[in-house]
Amino acid sequence: MTTPTLGTGVSSLPPAGAPLLDVRDLHVHFGPKEVVRGARFTIAPGEKLALVGESGSGKTITALSLLRLAGDARVTGQALLRGRDLLALSEREMRGVRGGDIAMIFQEPMTALNPLMTVGQQIAEILQLKKGLTGAQCAQAAIELLAKTGIPEPARRANSFPHQLSGGQRQRAMIAMALASEPQLLLADEPTTALDVTLRGQILDLLSDLQRQTGMAVLLITHDLNLVRRFADRVAVMERGVLVEQGAVAEVFGAPQHAYTRKLMQSQPQRDVVEAETAPGTPPVLQAGDLRVVYPTPLPGVRGWFSKGEFVAVQGASLALPPGRTLGVVGESGSGKSTLAQAILGLLPHGGSLTVAGQGWQAPAMRNSPANQQLRRKVQVVFQDPFSSLSPRLTVEEIVGEGMRVHEPMLSVAERRARVETALAEVGLTEAQFPGLLARYPHEFSGGQRQRLAIARALIVQPELLVLDEPTSALDVTIQQQVLKLLQRLQKEKGLAYLLITHDVQVIRAMAHEVLVMKDGQVLESGPVGRVLDAPQHPYTQRLVESAGLD
Repeated sequence: MTTPTLGTGVSSLPPAGAPLLDVRDLHVHFGPKEVVRGARFTIAPGEKLALVGESGSGKTITALSLLRLAGDARVTGQALLRGRDLLALSEREMRGVRGGDIAMIFQEPMTALNPLMTVGQQIAEILQLKKGLTGAQCAQAAIELLAKTGIPEPARRANSFPHQLSGGQRQRAMIAMALASEPQLLLADEPTTALDVTLRGQILDLLSDLQRQTGMAVLLITHDLNLVRRFADRVAVMERGVLVEQGAVAEVFGAPQHAYTRKLMQSQPQRDVVEAETAPGTPPVLQAGDLRVVYPTPLPGVRGWFSKGEFVAVQGASLALPPGRTLGVVGESGSGKSTLAQAILGLLPHGGSLTVAGQGWQAPAMRNSPANQQLRRKVQVVFQDPFSSLSPRLTVEEIVGEGMRVHEPMLSVAERRARVETALAEVGLTEAQFPGLLARYPHEFSGGQRQRLAIARALIVQPELLVLDEPTSALDVTIQQQVLKLLQRLQKEKGLAYLLITHDVQVIRAMAHEVLVMKDGQVLESGPVGRVLDAPQHPYTQRLVESAGLD
């Protein structure tokens, strides 16, 4: 039996000129709280509409409401798909719509995919339910769908479990699942947030190509304005559950009418750092020469009983970071950025030379030696996700004051509390703003406020070097700008040196004085940030800059 060829067109489209989806006066309530208030928008067949706004603006709830997946929410209004009101359909009828007429790509594929099934099985499940194909037909069609999304070796990847794929491959597998039923409308909820800048461009290009091939409409939910410029035909801006402005992308971005839209436009990272060169003879806070980090790997067969292979994660990295300056390290996932940072923090054994504040780390066997403990005070780290890096069981006072209990145990409770309050005030958190601040827990704060807590925790021991590991990638554009301004101010006031690990080229341009470009564990290009980003020499750097929209 031959496998049916997957179609490239969308059937049963509405008459010419009629919208594919017409949302009228949409209201969403969770108990007494209204989170979407009177939303009205349309999507034409084959159109790409971007719904933008900060976290909590109601973007995702709006999309989930269309599929009646908003949990216990009370949804009123109309959502007409080809004239059928989705909000009035029975649950049985909605099961035919979900994954059929409307498909959805979720923000984090690792949590959306079933870890106990191969990606081929998960795609085949949809084909069997929606199209009634046989097992053999489903298996072949799943491979064809994976091939259409550009996954290499699709037949082999179809037999892979989600954890065996990279972030970009998992997202492509999610797209293949969404396309399995040939939907008329694709809801893409932050489909590139967790991806590197080059992968973001690839996924957007893929969605654009597939949209042209199939004629489906796309509703892109995002807070990344660069993605909107690159992808969408029209844009709708949502603030606190209200659609405040919508129109063609060029018109809205060229002349935004609403104050909130203008605020989003002006929230791109802005450079505000001390540009003066370091005085000659000033010793660097951080210096590394020919740094090499190797992970042991098992060898096949009998050889593995007696010896180990090696995977070189960082090869030959050399750098110098003076006080009061920022060194940016940019590259895709797997490039060696985080491994380099862990070696600098004394968490991994390394070859070559490495000194922090003029002192080298003692051997891993002496990791908790007094010398290493003294050095740890001089280098602190701020992690990517403050919610997971702050203990949910400790209060603000305990979290921020933890470093002093280790490095200054002689302080009294009153002295420690005073230092905690000073550190919190330096990052913009005060008792006047947040009554009972010291007794609060991390879950009582927003993402940006939690990142301020993490910065206060690092600053309280008065370090010379801060390692910033993707400090803003989990934040909205407006909050990202606030945190970057805070870091810039603290660097000016305290003369701090920053090692900034990121894949966001725009953040590098705003914050860094020098930049290292890494790929596959090697430094491909380095130098002043202006020269490297304005006139990149290596093809990989050129691709990074182009993908970030800085060319």
